[in-house]
Amino acid sequence: MNRRTQMSLLLLAGASGAVDALAFTVLGTVFAGVMTGNLVLLGVAVGHLGHGSGSGEGMSAPLYALGGYVAGAALVAFLCRGAARCPEWPGRVVACLAAQGVLLAGVAVVAGVCDGRPDAVGRTVLLVVAAVSMGGQSAAMVAAGSGAAPTTYFTGTLTTLVTGFADGSRREGGQPWVAARLLAVVGGAVCAVAVHTAAPAWGFVPPALFTAAAVACHKPAQRLRRAVTPVHKNPLHGTNNETH
Repeated sequence: MNRRTQMSLLLLAGASGAVDALAFTVLGTVFAGVMTGNLVLLGVAVGHLGHGSGSGEGMSAPLYALGGYVAGAALVAFLCRGAARCPEWPGRVVACLAAQGVLLAGVAVVAGVCDGRPDAVGRTVLLVVAAVSMGGQSAAMVAAGSGAAPTTYFTGTLTTLVTGFADGSRREGGQPWVAARLLAVVGGAVCAVAVHTAAPAWGFVPPALFTAAAVACHKPAQRLRRAVTPVHKNPLHGTNNETH
């Protein structure tokens, strides 16, 4: 992957860390992008309910997050189906990431109106929208194929990095960039929580900015134009020859 793509992945990882940190600390003690954690939280809630020590309320937030994530991932997978997988992200992938940025910007605006402390209904709505955006981001990276990497879940990335160093195989190329993505997740979380603590109304702005910067790295106007412009036949050649 080229440097521009690697920078986009770093920024998306930072956005993921920021969204999950805010979801956990502000929106309901659940995650917007780490669905493994939400499944565990859901299991804990069901376990407490089964022993009569819970009211079932703990199940709501994980279910909302799971539903939003699945909806976002399914929608982006549908929109990006058939996209060519190459080092340059297809225009449809960039368009979906741009839409994700719009969703996160909307979350930031609504949270700002609520001074960064939404009520119960507001928390639920913002959690679902944030989860939709994270599901969409994950699906976009899948659609981008070999020109991308995970930016919302990192257990496999961490395992590959550690085992590659431990056994000397270095299974995944670009080890410094892989490590940088892990640090970006932490950095995004630190940034979002620090901003929300210092100025709650602005706390949800960092994820939107990180996503916008990631999209900007990929020349969105050019990528989107290629996504909607059909391939034309070269008039200087026969009808069986097409330009590429």
